[in-house]
Amino acid sequence: MDIIELLKVIFQGIIEGITEWLPISSTGHMLLVDEFMKMDMTQAFKDMFLVVIQFGAILAVIVIFWKQLWPLKIQKLKHSSGHSLVLERSILSMWAKVIVGCVPAAVLGFLFDDIITEYLYAPYVIAATLIIYGIGFIVIETWNKKRVPKANSISEITYQSVLIIGAFQALAMIPGTSRSGATIIGALLLGISRTTAAEYTFFLAIPTMLGASGFKLLKYFLKEGFGFTSTELISLAVGMVVAFAVSVVVIKFLMSYIKKHDFKVFGWYRIVLGVLVLCLLPLLLQ
Repeated sequence: MDIIELLKVIFQGIIEGITEWLPISSTGHMLLVDEFMKMDMTQAFKDMFLVVIQFGAILAVIVIFWKQLWPLKIQKLKHSSGHSLVLERSILSMWAKVIVGCVPAAVLGFLFDDIITEYLYAPYVIAATLIIYGIGFIVIETWNKKRVPKANSISEITYQSVLIIGAFQALAMIPGTSRSGATIIGALLLGISRTTAAEYTFFLAIPTMLGASGFKLLKYFLKEGFGFTSTELISLAVGMVVAFAVSVVVIKFLMSYIKKHDFKVFGWYRIVLGVLVLCLLPLLLQ
């Protein structure tokens, strides 16, 4: 693997780590980058690579939020120096809501993944969704200024609400939408606070992205055969490691940022980028 191709993989890992958690569309950005900076891979491997390196980003969430994700806790026994393992019901309840929220995307992803990959992975689709959801963020955040959140923690989110949020997440199958962006918009519309919306989005990503990565990997193996070349293994490993490292920084930044700011800046960014893509489309399509 030459240094140029390695730098391309590293750059895509950086793009994944930044854009997976900011509501600006990781898939859309990676596809746009690939239009200008083609990686020397087969199309089948590239389609799988752009999804599977998300595994590195998932690990970042698990590491940062481990105490809020792992339900088994060690508790000191009263009147004794011993300890016992206990299951925290609040964490089990959170996981139940996460699993329910994954259902819409899991069903629709299984049914329409091939169709979407074939017909919607295009620059003009990415540009349109970037602009549409960018406007959505600005409108919703303006509307939210006078609203008091109905839910300030995941425990206060109802199962009906998580299904609705899950339906919004399914919209992210269309490139340029942003999985985090769609779920956050859905949560904000339901009156959920920004920090809670972002936190639930991170947790929802774990089974969703693990499932998507596993599904893509399985489809690749069934079509192309089991196993990778040494170059392909290096590409996947480097992409995931870089995505993990960058994700740790970005997640901490975002959780700190939204305590004092809204999501409008990401809306404006999406609109500007979408318009720029539309202006550059003639060059992309040559």
